[in-house]
Amino acid sequence: MTDILGELRAIVGSANVLTGDAAAAHSLMWNTHQHCHAAALVRPADTAEVSAVLKLCNERRQSIVPYGGLTGLVDGATTTRDDIALTLGRMNAIEETDPTAQTMTAQAGVTMRQAQEAADDQGLFFPVDIGARDACAVGGFVSTNAGGTKVIRYGMTRDAVLGLEAVLADGTVISSMNRYIKNNSGFDLKQLFIGSEGVLGIITRVVFRLSVKPQTHQVSLIACENYAAVIKALQRAQQQLGSALCGFELMWDSFYKKATQPLGPHKSPFDADYPMYAIVESMGISPASDEQQFMTLLESLLEDGLIQDAIIAKSDAESAAIWAIRGEVEWLVNDASNFDVSLRTSDVESYVEDINQAIRADYPDALIATFGHLGDNNLHVSILSNSNAEGASEQIEKRVYEHLVPYQGAISAEHGIGIERKPYLHLSRSNEELELMRTLKATLDPHNILNPGKVVSLEDN
Repeated sequence: MTDILGELRAIVGSANVLTGDAAAAHSLMWNTHQHCHAAALVRPADTAEVSAVLKLCNERRQSIVPYGGLTGLVDGATTTRDDIALTLGRMNAIEETDPTAQTMTAQAGVTMRQAQEAADDQGLFFPVDIGARDACAVGGFVSTNAGGTKVIRYGMTRDAVLGLEAVLADGTVISSMNRYIKNNSGFDLKQLFIGSEGVLGIITRVVFRLSVKPQTHQVSLIACENYAAVIKALQRAQQQLGSALCGFELMWDSFYKKATQPLGPHKSPFDADYPMYAIVESMGISPASDEQQFMTLLESLLEDGLIQDAIIAKSDAESAAIWAIRGEVEWLVNDASNFDVSLRTSDVESYVEDINQAIRADYPDALIATFGHLGDNNLHVSILSNSNAEGASEQIEKRVYEHLVPYQGAISAEHGIGIERKPYLHLSRSNEELELMRTLKATLDPHNILNPGKVVSLEDN
C-alpha cells in the first residue's frame, strides 16, 4: 500500500492524498455511518487525474470506492482498510449554463444546491430535489439515480441527464456529453452509469436538461381519515391539476407524530389528530389561474369528505414549515432500520398492514413509521425497535422484503442497492437480469476494483 500511495501523490499532489485522521475527518453532514476507514482518501482535480488514478489502481488490483456527499442509506460508500476512497470534491465547477438550450454542464463535485441556485440565477429550474441537497453531489445522485419529491412532474434523475462523462476501471474516459433531447445515434451509453452506483465507472461530468422556472407555487397539508380517501384525493389532484401537480407526499400518523410536538420539533398546524396526512404541491406558469385551480381542488375535496382539514401555505416560510415536517428524517437515519420500496399504489395499504402485523408479532414494541412519495409508487418504511436480540435487524429486513413478493414490488425505489440490499436483489430482478449485470461488471471492471461488493459481485457467478 505504501508504494501505491507514493504514486498517487505523484498524480494528484501530496496534499490531496489524505491518510489517518485527515482521511477519517472527511465531512459527514448526514450521520449515515459511512465513515472513512480507507487507507487513503484521494482528491483528484480533473478528469485526467481521475483517469490516471484509476489506471494505476487497476494495474495494481487496488480497490477504489467513490466517496461523495455520503447521504446514501444503503452502505453504498462503505470502505475498509484495504480500500482507496476517491472524492471528487475538488471538481466542483459548473462549466456552463445555457439559457437558450436550457442545459447545464456540471462537474461531479457540484452539490445539488449549487446546481439549483445556478439554474435559478438564469431564470431556469433544476428538476431534481432531495432532502440532502446541501451535501449530495452530482456524481453521487446521478450514479444512484436519485428520486426525491418532484418525481411526479419531472421524473427521476435519469430523466434530467442528457449526457455525461465517466472513467472506466482501466482509466479509459468515456465522453458521452450529449446536449440534445433527441440523439438516436447508437447505444445510449450514459445509461450504463446512471443508477449503477459506481460499480461500472466513475462519473466526472454531467449535462443536465433544465426546465422552465415555475411562476406559481402552491403547497397544502391535508388530513384524511383513511387510505381510500387519500387515493381518491390523489386521483382528484391528478385530474384537476394535470402536469402542474408536482408532489403528493403521504405521512401515516406513525411518522407525523414523531415529527411534530410533543415528540418532534415541529408544531402541527392542526388542532386534531388524524390517521393520515399528505402534502400536495403544484407548480405552474399561469399566475392568473393556478392559485384558483388549486383552491378549487381543495374545496372539492372538503365538500366531498375526502379530506377532513387542510392548511394552505400563504408564503414561502409557511411552505417551508409544512415541508419541514416531511423532511424530519434525521432521527430515522440515526436510529432506525430504513427501507425504500416501490409497489402499486393500490397495494400500499395492504402491504403496510402485512408488515405491521408480521413485525409486531416478532417485536411488539416496534415503531413502524411509514411515509413516502405516494404519487410515484414509493413508500418509505422506518422501523425502531428496542430489541437487542441477535439477528433482530436481519429478521426485520426479511419481513419487509418477503412481504413485497406477493405484490411484485421493488426492494429499492430510489435509494439504490449498495451492500445493505444486495442479498435481496433477487426478489426484484430475474436470474437472467442478474447474470447480465454480472456480465457488464466483468466486461467493464474485470479486476473488480470499482466499489467492490456493492450491488453485484463477480464472485456471485
